Amino acid sequence: MAEWMHEHRPDVTWWCPQLPPSPAEAIALVEQGIAAWPRKTMAVVGSSLGGFYASVVAERTGCAAVVLNPAVDPARYLAKHIGEQTAWHDPDAHFFFRAEFIDELRALAPAALTRPERYMAVIAKGDELLDWREMSARHDGARMQLLEGGDHALSDFPQLMPQVLVFLHLA
Repeated sequence: MAEWMHEHRPDVTWWCPQLPPSPAEAIALVEQGIAAWPRKTMAVVGSSLGGFYASVVAERTGCAAVVLNPAVDPARYLAKHIGEQTAWHDPDAHFFFRAEFIDELRALAPAALTRPERYMAVIAKGDELLDWREMSARHDGARMQLLEGGDHALSDFPQLMPQVLVFLHLA
């Protein structure tokens, strides 16, 4: 998506920071980075835990969000992953997921989506990590792209990207 944005929409600010392991620090970094952005025209996109973070940001700012196989209850999912972890995008990069991060996730969790029509949820029934039924229920009322099969990484995202771009008013 970054490549497409740089090539086709250089007029749009694209920002995709590497977030720290601490959920509180991650949201603080994002909020600092978007502090001056216009809420009516900005949008967030996130996958998995990033989908959770996108929901946090969308609920706090009122902006649009695209969530891709979003973690609905990351505190529950990640509680069993306390300790040293490997970054999924770089097997040489390690970080320590601390027990207090679970409480940070709980503190960040929006109670509900206040305006689901601001969301587009792309959910793969074949997600091997997260339950598609839980993701779908959480995003009831959102524009939903429910995929038969697929995987957590949304390996077929290039075919889905045109719909995402239309939802975001970028194409």
